[in-house]
Amino acid sequence: MSIRKLTIMAILVAIAVAGSTFVSIPTGIARAYPVQHAINVISAIILGPVPTVMVALVTAIIRILTGTGSLLAIPGSVIGALCAALAYKYSGKQWLAGVGEMFGTGIIASLIAVPYAHLFMGTSVAALFFMPAFLTSSTIGAVLGVVIASNLRKTVFVTNLNTLLK
Repeated sequence: MSIRKLTIMAILVAIAVAGSTFVSIPTGIARAYPVQHAINVISAIILGPVPTVMVALVTAIIRILTGTGSLLAIPGSVIGALCAALAYKYSGKQWLAGVGEMFGTGIIASLIAVPYAHLFMGTSVAALFFMPAFLTSSTIGAVLGVVIASNLRKTVFVTNLNTLLK
């Protein structure tokens, strides 16, 4: 992996962590952090699946360690990032990266979070307990990510970045 790609990944992690500090939305049982999901979509579009999952995992770990995220940040961000990256890789459509993020986080990760929370957090909840919060956060973030990525695509910076990363 090139130094340039690692640098972009580090910048995206920093934006996601900082954004989680300043932007959160109460969703009843939890707080939604849409910046993480926006970064997942942007990363999926400009970096590809493996770097996107790495950005999501590092961001989740830092958020847990700094107290801006719970242990649910790991399945919530990594699964959505993977789905977003794969959706974009195989379709080439930015909006499908957003749909992948919403489906991966809002549906799959919210269902996986139930046994994960029981195992690692000692909580027992119903099967659909996390879905409203995960869907809210991922939907807001995915829309934001697609809008930002669409506008970034029009800039010279991203055109040059894509050339440099290849």
